[in-house]
Amino acid sequence: MVYVSNGSRITSTPFHFIPTRIVTSVALVASSAILERKKLKSTSKYIYQTLFLNGENSDIRICALGQEWNLHKVYLCQSGYFSSMFSGSWKESNMMVIQLEIPDQNIDTEALQVVFGSLYRDDVLIKPSRVVSILAAACMIQLDGLIQQCGETMKENISVKTVCGFYAAANMYGLDSVTKKCLEWLLNNLMTHQNVDLMKELGVEIIEQLIQSSDLFVMQVEMDVYTALKKWMFLQLNPSWDGPIKQLLVDADTWLCKRRNELREEEPFLCTEQGLPFTPVFRHIRLQYIINDLASARILERDNIIPPDWLSRIYKQQWFAMLRTEHDNDNGPQEANKEEFEQNSMRCGRKLNKDGDYCWRWTGFNYGFDLLVTYTNRFIVFKRNTLSQPCGGAVSLQPRRHLAFRLRLASFDGCGKLTCSRSTGYQLLTLEKDQVCLKQSPPAR
Repeated sequence: MVYVSNGSRITSTPFHFIPTRIVTSVALVASSAILERKKLKSTSKYIYQTLFLNGENSDIRICALGQEWNLHKVYLCQSGYFSSMFSGSWKESNMMVIQLEIPDQNIDTEALQVVFGSLYRDDVLIKPSRVVSILAAACMIQLDGLIQQCGETMKENISVKTVCGFYAAANMYGLDSVTKKCLEWLLNNLMTHQNVDLMKELGVEIIEQLIQSSDLFVMQVEMDVYTALKKWMFLQLNPSWDGPIKQLLVDADTWLCKRRNELREEEPFLCTEQGLPFTPVFRHIRLQYIINDLASARILERDNIIPPDWLSRIYKQQWFAMLRTEHDNDNGPQEANKEEFEQNSMRCGRKLNKDGDYCWRWTGFNYGFDLLVTYTNRFIVFKRNTLSQPCGGAVSLQPRRHLAFRLRLASFDGCGKLTCSRSTGYQLLTLEKDQVCLKQSPPAR
């Protein structure tokens, strides 16, 4: 049987019963279409070679960046820039030679060659290494189709080497879809595939956007966000540092220690002149999920990066949260408040290098909630550990505890490009003592 695209079923006819004349007719039509495509292709190639490259029958000369192009007004009018120039009352409308001012440093003669040539042909090959210059030139002369093609090229070629340049160009030339795609790539890769060169390139503004997002892939817990920022800040202040990623944290800690000892500074680093520019970024760390671990709290005190008043507010906030849990029987969120979730959720994750069984625990949040998480056979199992297994801290004995969560699974290729992403969306879960809850792997999106 043969099935057409809309899903309805038709019965095929055996091939030897099809009349010969129909087959011949189809073949002739197909041959005619092929000849027509070849002819159009030859015509396009002829126009590009004769009119653009050779400049035959040119009626206008464009001069820019020390180079000249013998072109044709009828082709240039495909551009909004030249169309307005030739149809209005501009002095250039009757000129045979136009000196083109190039105010954008991203534009070079090679980019202008591609952009002018695109007016004479249907297909333009845009190399990823040249896309920013071509985009700049296309925006200057207002070629919407070429601008869109540049945007698609950028989105298909985002990598650790291109993401910062593409992000800056997309912001400059108003390609919102490219900006969004670059941010998505960084949210997925900043923590999962840390890279020294990338950290050097990322400025305060873009890092601030990433750190405040609940979509940031965090490995393993919030303390790792603080650690990543410490390394990033060190590289911003020491851009000549050159070494392996494994050595970066050691050298960052050594630099901080040396600075404190030599300058004998008791003032927190973010309060100093050198540290002040980094304050907006560090404000977005969710400190409430760092101070719940003794070792992490001690590192914060040792580094002396965070101002004490920031920590005092968090300690007070967490103390009252604990009192509400113990004395007011606060069992956790009663509804999935998306805004609150976005700002205050605990960000944690695990990297699964291959298919198999995995188990880990997230503790210390919501006071006394010891959550065991198991991934097996494409199922996620949540278990509220109360009495069945040892726990290093206090465990709540309240009959029920509520948990708001969003679970996301994602896979990446070797360049960090997202190949598959699944999400449960925002959900509420109620667990009794030692209760197990089975969640199937979220659906693909």
